[in-house]
Amino acid sequence: MGVTDFILICVGYFCGSIPFGLFIAKWAGGIDIRKHGSGNIGATNVGRIMGAKWFAIVMLLDGFKGLVPTLAAVLISQADFSFEVSPHTAVFAGLCAVLGHMYPCWLKFKGGKGVATALGVVGVLAPPASLFAAICFGITFLIWRTVSISSLLAASSFAVLELYLLSPEPFSSSNWSRGCFSLLVPGLIIYRHRSNIARLIRGEEHAFRKKKEEPVKPE
Repeated sequence: MGVTDFILICVGYFCGSIPFGLFIAKWAGGIDIRKHGSGNIGATNVGRIMGAKWFAIVMLLDGFKGLVPTLAAVLISQADFSFEVSPHTAVFAGLCAVLGHMYPCWLKFKGGKGVATALGVVGVLAPPASLFAAICFGITFLIWRTVSISSLLAASSFAVLELYLLSPEPFSSSNWSRGCFSLLVPGLIIYRHRSNIARLIRGEEHAFRKKKEEPVKPE
């Protein structure tokens, strides 16, 4: 791995660590989103406190955090430059974008759950599996109106389909980075939803509403 690869991977992390949810809530609502709802900086908590419009805006911006550095790494690796960039660098840049969103250094490593950012990454790396995951998210959200259920099913469906599409050798020399990504990132998303899973088991997880909620203490 060369200097360019390292720079692209670092750019991925720092792009992912931009806390759009925190900025939007402060700019549009004059609040610190970390002190309301679940205390999370992601789109779901912003939407819960500020309404569906802001959920969509933060979701889109968080998606671009993953898409932009991943696409840049892909384009640079394919360009005819005097320096070489590994074809695996785009995967690592995308992975670091997701990690940046989940664990931003600016916020004491307390970030979001990574779903939108991961979708932006896989939209570049694995369009068929990402489209399938997005459809799963949309269908389950329309049925249950619960973002956590939709996110967990979308992450799991992406892992299953992408590993299937990479078969029979998902961890070959050309595929190993994508194969590992397809296991690691959905696993991280599920891990980051552990509190939601506990609430789902207890029957306490709230469905998403179009209208904003009154600010409450962090869970």
